Formats: sequence, structure tokens, C-alpha cells
Amino acid sequence: MHKRPFLLSFLFLCTYALTWCQVRIEVSIPKADRDKHLPLFIATSFNNWSPGDPNYELQQLTNGVYSIDLPNCPTFFEYKFTQGYWTMVEGTRKGASTENRIYDKAVSKNPRLIQDTIVGWESQPTYRLYIKSIPKNTPKDASIYIAGNFNNWETGSEIYKLQKQFDGTYRISITTNVQKIEYKFTRGDWTTVEGQESGKARPNRIIYRKSDLNIEEIAQDIESWEDLSGTFNFFSIYDLLLLFSAFQGILLIIAIPTMQDYNRKANKWLVISIAFTSLVLIMKTLTGYRVIAEQYSKLLLIPNFVLFLYAPLFYFYLQKLFYKTPQLPAKWWLHFIFPAVQFLVYLPYFLMNSKELLLRMLNESPDYHHVSVVSGVVAWGVNLYYWIKCWDSLKTYNKQYPTQASKEQNTNYLMTVIVIQGVCLVLWAVTGVLLFSGDILNLNTVLITDKSVDIIWLAFSSIPYFLGYFAIHQPEIFKIHREKMPTIDTRNPTSSAPVEDTVITNNLPNPVITEVEKDESLLVWKESIDAFMSQERPYTNVGLTLNELSGMLKISPHLLSKIINEVYEKNFFDFINSYRIEEFKTRFEDPKNRQYTMLAIAFEVGFNSKTAFNRAFKKMTQQTPREYFFDSREEE
Repeated sequence: MHKRPFLLSFLFLCTYALTWCQVRIEVSIPKADRDKHLPLFIATSFNNWSPGDPNYELQQLTNGVYSIDLPNCPTFFEYKFTQGYWTMVEGTRKGASTENRIYDKAVSKNPRLIQDTIVGWESQPTYRLYIKSIPKNTPKDASIYIAGNFNNWETGSEIYKLQKQFDGTYRISITTNVQKIEYKFTRGDWTTVEGQESGKARPNRIIYRKSDLNIEEIAQDIESWEDLSGTFNFFSIYDLLLLFSAFQGILLIIAIPTMQDYNRKANKWLVISIAFTSLVLIMKTLTGYRVIAEQYSKLLLIPNFVLFLYAPLFYFYLQKLFYKTPQLPAKWWLHFIFPAVQFLVYLPYFLMNSKELLLRMLNESPDYHHVSVVSGVVAWGVNLYYWIKCWDSLKTYNKQYPTQASKEQNTNYLMTVIVIQGVCLVLWAVTGVLLFSGDILNLNTVLITDKSVDIIWLAFSSIPYFLGYFAIHQPEIFKIHREKMPTIDTRNPTSSAPVEDTVITNNLPNPVITEVEKDESLLVWKESIDAFMSQERPYTNVGLTLNELSGMLKISPHLLSKIINEVYEKNFFDFINSYRIEEFKTRFEDPKNRQYTMLAIAFEVGFNSKTAFNRAFKKMTQQTPREYFFDSREEE
């Protein structure tokens, strides 16, 4: 009854004995190292290649011989000898690396005893670092460690503990084959990592490998510890500026829909743009601090969405602000292909464990590095394309609105915004060049590029202020048509003939002219238009447009524009302002108006600002108002 369990146990033990065995390893080290009492470890395929596992440390015997007994080991395994870490692993006499050693019980002459000889150690560059100064609030009993990509960012390893010297400095020598060394100093874990002077997270320190294997001493200064930053330094001035811009954006999101009756369709896109910008700025600021970056590492990805999403939102805002366009541009979804692709590429990182994601970012794993580089280059090209489109839209609008509007438009704030965006693009390109040149030429450009990125974000954070403030305070932007609208002869609603050569003379004070056969006939209309302008004074309407005036004259906008351009040799803007200036002269010289200031009279005749009045007056008379009237009247 009990035989079957006994047989099973016996078979298991037999199988175990066949696959595992007890082996004694004896190894001698080079003669030059026999008096150094070096620690010696064995790293094997069955201990996960751990270079400093205390369970696999060899005991020093005599004459430079070390030994270890492996009671339970497989019949086949690979191994190497180290001094406790992979930067000090056995090699050839000349310092080159060697292949893994192999133990195979089936072919070994003495399966229970392995006798090896270490002929040398693998030569690797040695970096001697020392810390000149540490923050004054560093605890007196604090130990300082170095963590980097050469030790998988292990923060509290005794092997990487800096030794305090009699002169107050801390020193350590690092031996590694890593081409680009990235590291930081800590007091034993990531909660006590070094920071910038402001107390926020600092970028990784970087050393590029050189041909010389023995690097001269590299001096370092620790500016602060993130966990010991004072209350004043918790938020730097830079961070406060970003947060102020974000909170200003939140206020504008609330204010714009309630305070502005004009440009509602355009302001919807403006509100979306400002809301997105505010979110990005808040995430950018908060994730600059260790606690948030460690606990919510996925938030570090949020600011990156500004690369592809901001530009089309701003472009849509300008299109709605300037032009009478349909609800959405044709194939509007094409503008959001890049943001959608970016989201799909980032999705695996959002689904990843937070600690794993943070480690990938710190180590700049190949996949994350490639995603960052490719997205940065592509995004710069996409943003440059939208910047050119926005610049062309603004130039086109400034060129066309004087032909249709009589009110001077304040587009200077938009010009300022586009200039800021252009500066950001230039700095972005310079930053990219510095990063690439640093990698190619092995130059440490981290601090420069980090400051450049900070300047880009600071400039970008000023955009919501300009957009939001002027969206509330500016007069209505006059919209123009992207394409000429077809017109219909109002005398015959069924006719599709153009109206540009016809005019309806109802309510006109002068004789009827029904058909234009020659260009000279345009002169006939000048008398009718002059009489209408003198009697009705439509120019006193601040927002008078070409379409409104053509409606009053009962002629097509195209014909009116042609008359103004060819007969008066002006655009619509200057045509209306010329009447306003003449009206201003008449009223200003009238003794009845002596109690009024120049600006008050300027507003009465149709100007919408002092600047617009002064500019128009000087353009028409080549003099300022005061020069023209010789300061004939005191201004209040």
C-alpha cells in the first residue's frame, strides 16, 4: 500500500542525482593580485549570473588559491569569476574579454573537482569622481552613493558608496565599458536623490567614454537633495511662471464664453487650445518633482502630446477667426492623424508598470529612445508646416481686410503669438542639433539643452495670456470670405448673370445708370456715391463693411470694390477713412465743438481707437493732428 509513494520518491531522487551533483571549484588568481586579499565570486547560469552573490563567494586559501563547494549544481552550466561586479570580471592577460567557462559532467575528467586559473582581468575605463561640495543641510552621518546605467541604477550598493576623505570630499572610482555613462548621486535610495538648486529633479549627469582607459579625476558639486529642499525652494520661479500661465488659462476658459459675444465659433477652438495648454503646463510642472514622477510616472508622457496636438488646434482657431468657413474644414480629421498615431505608440507605455516605465526613461532604453527621437524630429516638421500655414493666413487677412472693412483690426497680438511660436521652433531645432552633436561628438550638452528646453516651455507658456487677454478685450475680428461668393441679379431672381455690371438705383439721389458698357461709365457713379456719402454719412458707423455699403447703394460688392479701386484709386479702408478725416476737420474747426477733445471727435466720425485715428490722419495729410492744426486747441 505504501510501495507506490516510496517508488516515486526513489525515482525522483535518482533523477535529481543524475541532473545535479556536488562540485568543488579551486581557482588561482594572478601573482600580482595575491597580496591584495581580493573578494572573489562565481557568477553562473544557475544563479542568474549574479556577479556578487554572497552565497557564491569563494574562500581564500593559500598561495593565491580560492575555493568553493557547490553541493547542488546541474551537470552542465556556464560560469565566470568576478570581484563582485561586472566591471571587474576575469579576462585575458592583455585585458580583453573572455568567453564563458563551461562545466559538463559528461566530458569532465574529474566531475567533482574543477581547477581553473585566472590569468588577468578585463580592462575597462576607470572614472575617478570626487564631490567637492555638498548641501549644508546634508545629515552629518549621511552616506553618499552613485547610481547609474552601469549598475542598473541600484541606489544603495556598498560597492558604489563614495568614501569620505579627510579634506571633506567624497571619492569613488567607476570601472565600466558603457559608452555613455548616465548617473546621479543619492543618500541610499531614490527618495534622497540629488536635485537642482531649486530642489526639483535634475537631469542625469553624463560622461562619454574616451579612448584613454584611465580618465582624470572629475569634480562634481551636489546642489541640493530633493527630500531636504526648503519650503521656499519647493517651487522655483520658473515653475511658478508656468503654473501662473496655467491658472491664467483656467480663468480665461471660464471668462471667454461669458464675456465675449463676438467670434463664438472661433473662441470654441481657442478655449479648447487654452484648456489643453493649461493641462500640459500643469503636468510639466508637477512631474518635475521626484515624488510625483516616481508615483505617477505615466504623467511624464502627457506633456509630449503638445508635440502634435497644439498646432492643429491653433490653426483651426485662426481659420474660424479670419474666415467665414463651414463648420469644419474639409477632411478635418486628417489634421489629427499624427496625434492619434502618437497615442497608439504611447499606449504600451501607459499600460506598463509605473516602475518599469520610470526605469526605461532613466536608462533611455532603445525603444523609448527611438520613440523620443523619431517623434521629436517628425513633430518639428509638422509644427513648422502649421506655422507656415498660420503665418500665411495672417498675412492674407492683413492684406485683404482693408479691401472689405473700414475698421482697423488689431492683429498685432496674433503676430506676437506667431513670432513666439517661431522662436520656439528655432530653439527646438537648436536643441535637437545640440543633442545630436553631443551623441556624435561625445560632448556633454545636457545642461545646455535642459536650459534650452526650459526656455521653450517658458516662451510657450506666455501664449495663452496673449490669446486669452486680447480675445476678451479686442474688438471683433472682421471675417473675410475665402472664396468669392456668387451673386445674383436682383432685378431677375432667376437669372444667373453676374451683377458686377448692374446697379439698382432705388433710394439713390442721382440719375439711374442701369448698364455699364465702358470703364468710363464708372466715373458717372462717382457722383452718386459722393452724394450718398455726403448726405447719409455711413462712414460714422465704426464697423462699416464693403457688403453693408454696397447694400445701401444697391450695387454688388464686386462692382463697388471696382469703382473704389479704379476711380478713387484706394482700397475700401482708405476710402472710408478719407471721408472720416474730412468730417473730422470740419467738426474740429466748428466753434460749437471746442469743448470736445480731438479723440472724442475722432470717435464720433467713426474711428475705433486713437492709434487708428493718428495713423489714418498722418497717412492722408502727411502730418499729425497737432501738426496740422498747429496746436490750435488745448486738449483736456
